[in-house]
Amino acid sequence: MRERDQDRCVHHVAHEAMLLAVADGMGGYFGGELAAEIAVGSLLHSFLEAAKPKVADPGAFLDRAISHAHVAIGAYARVRALPEVPRTVLVACVVQDGHAWWSHVGDSRLYLLRDGRIAARTRDHTIVQDLVDAGRIAEETAARHPQSKRVLQSLGGPVTPVPGPGANARLQRDDILLLCSDGFWGPLKPDQLLQGMSGRPLAQSITELCELAVRRAGAHADNLTVLALQWREDPVAPALPDTIR
Repeated sequence: MRERDQDRCVHHVAHEAMLLAVADGMGGYFGGELAAEIAVGSLLHSFLEAAKPKVADPGAFLDRAISHAHVAIGAYARVRALPEVPRTVLVACVVQDGHAWWSHVGDSRLYLLRDGRIAARTRDHTIVQDLVDAGRIAEETAARHPQSKRVLQSLGGPVTPVPGPGANARLQRDDILLLCSDGFWGPLKPDQLLQGMSGRPLAQSITELCELAVRRAGAHADNLTVLALQWREDPVAPALPDTIR
């Protein structure tokens, strides 16, 4: 595990909507943990301003809020004359009225697990994801690719990020929303993730999968953060998710 934890997360229910987000500060740049902290703080502020009592057009909200977080990181760096602008990746989700909307920048992921399968997941903004999508490498070998950690977009980077593409789904009973940093999903094969989430209480499943991810990564294990929510058909006040860091 890394000496410093550069991951940050937030989950908050405001009135009739919920916000979930995981940010993973980028190593190799100054202040990755600072960028992640600013990003989740900015996102939460935007959410509290918007959820009155629900978020109007959650998809558009996420695009705006993520863009505001990018600007906030740059502004913080300029005001304090930091040696460079810190960077982070981010995945975020709004849940309300029995639906989930999500968007992201970078390689932190959202999974929607349904009936023992991966019904949806975000597509990483990485060179390796582009190679997988083009059919040039298999997804099973992507984690071993020499450029597997090369991210094409980030908050705080020199190029304004383009979030998403965003997506949404109507939630069904027992659906699981899983938001995580690459320290979690990177070492795990899809079938290991699905098997690990099957047949046990959610908190136990996530804890065991985190332990498996660390074992499989070995000396290269990264910090990891997971937010997991199992849907129970209560669109007004959904239960808070389990958080593992």
